Amino acid sequence: MEWNEEVSRRNEQSFWGLLGLKMINADSSQVELGLTAGDSHLNAMGIVHGGVLSSMMDQAMGTMVATLKGKFGVTTHLNVNFLSPMRAGELVATAFPLHETYRTITLRSEVRDEEGTLGCISTATFRLLKQE
Repeated sequence: MEWNEEVSRRNEQSFWGLLGLKMINADSSQVELGLTAGDSHLNAMGIVHGGVLSSMMDQAMGTMVATLKGKFGVTTHLNVNFLSPMRAGELVATAFPLHETYRTITLRSEVRDEEGTLGCISTATFRLLKQE
């Protein structure tokens, strides 16, 4: 699926826009999404909420599926490991394809802060949706 103005417009009106995600790069080898984490992304301890980090990685992997296959997929399994607390500031989620079958694709993702600290990693399996 080509990243274009229509995809950007739909994303801004969805959960993507609510989170404040930005497209950095999308090609057949990886997808990078950015987020400027602010107060609304933090939990009571003052670190980025795990749900925000998980959502970033899930969205990056979903975008990777659409980039590779030209159609959408839905997450059937998501595994997340939190490694380091992430603070307010610039974050980047990167997704990479791992394995593909006729109906599913498995990917991995990670989130790093502006210093390159690895905050979390994940793997996910997406079921490819039939084109209508």
